[in-house]
Amino acid sequence: MKIDRQIGILSILLQKDTVTAPYLAEQFEVSRRTINRDVEDLCKAGIPIVTKQGVNGGISIMENYKLDKMLFTQGEMQDILAGLRSLDSVNGTNRYGKLMDKLAAGYSDFMVGNQSVLIDLSSWYKDSLAPKIELIRAAIDKCREMEFVYYSPKGESVRCIEPYYLIFRWSSWYVWGWCKKRQDFRLFKLNRIDNLKISEHIFPKRQAPMPDLRDERIFPGGIKVKALFEPECKWRLVEEFGSGSFSEQEDGKLLFQADYTDKENLITWILSFRDKVELLEPKEIRKEIEVSIELMKKKYEGGI
Repeated sequence: MKIDRQIGILSILLQKDTVTAPYLAEQFEVSRRTINRDVEDLCKAGIPIVTKQGVNGGISIMENYKLDKMLFTQGEMQDILAGLRSLDSVNGTNRYGKLMDKLAAGYSDFMVGNQSVLIDLSSWYKDSLAPKIELIRAAIDKCREMEFVYYSPKGESVRCIEPYYLIFRWSSWYVWGWCKKRQDFRLFKLNRIDNLKISEHIFPKRQAPMPDLRDERIFPGGIKVKALFEPECKWRLVEEFGSGSFSEQEDGKLLFQADYTDKENLITWILSFRDKVELLEPKEIRKEIEVSIELMKKKYEGGI
C-alpha cells in the first residue's frame, strides 16, 4: 500500500544520512518513478526532503529536522514485529512479515536474532478460519453485506449482516456487525459460521458502536459452584481458574469454589473430570448430573 511504503521511506530517511532512489526502489519493489512520486508526496506533507545529483548525491532529510533519528524505540519495534507475526500465524501467509521488513529497514541492528516475544494466534481451525478472516476483511473494506449459516445453542439460522469489526477475544475470533434479522448489532463467533459469502449489496456505513466486551457483561456469572476434586486435578484447576480457586483439605482433596456463568457449560466441564470430582453445590445441578449419569449408564449397559 502507498501509505505503508511512504512510512517505510520516512523510517529509512530518519535512520540514514543519505540513500539513493535505486536503493529505495529495490527495498520496496517498485520503480524509481514511484519512489520519486512518494518523495514528492512526503515533501507536500511538510517533510523537508532534499535530493542531490552526482556521485555523492541522493535523498535525505534536512539535518536540522532530525530531532530524533528513531520513529520507534527498540522495545516498541519488537512489540510491533511480534504483533505483525501473530497476524501471519492466523492467515498462514507472510504478508505482515514482509510489511514489517519494509517498515523496519532502518532498524536492522536489533531486528534480527533478538525476538523474545512470539505470539501464535492460530488454532485447530486454522485451515477454515484463515479464509473466513480474509473474506470478512474484504467485506469490511468494501462495505459489502455478508451471508452465512450460524450455529448457536438455540439452533442454526441464516444471517445477513453488515460487518464492521474483526475481534480476537477469549482465545477466539469474532465478527461484529449489524444483523438484519435481529435489527441490532451482534457478535458472531467465526468457528460457528458456515457457508460464508460476500453479497454484491453495498451498505451505507452506520455509526457502529464498539462492542461492550467486558467479561462481566458477556459472562455475568451467577452460579455459585462448590466441588471436591481429587489431588491429580490440581494442574487443570490452576490452568483454568488459578491457584486461588481451591483449598487443599486434610485428606489431600481440593475444595473448589468459583462463580460460573452457564449451566450447560458447567455440567460439561464437571463431566470432563469423570470420577475425579464431586459437585457439591448447586444442589439442583448436582441432581441434573445424577440424571445424566443414569441415562449414560443405560446407553452403555449391555455393550454393542
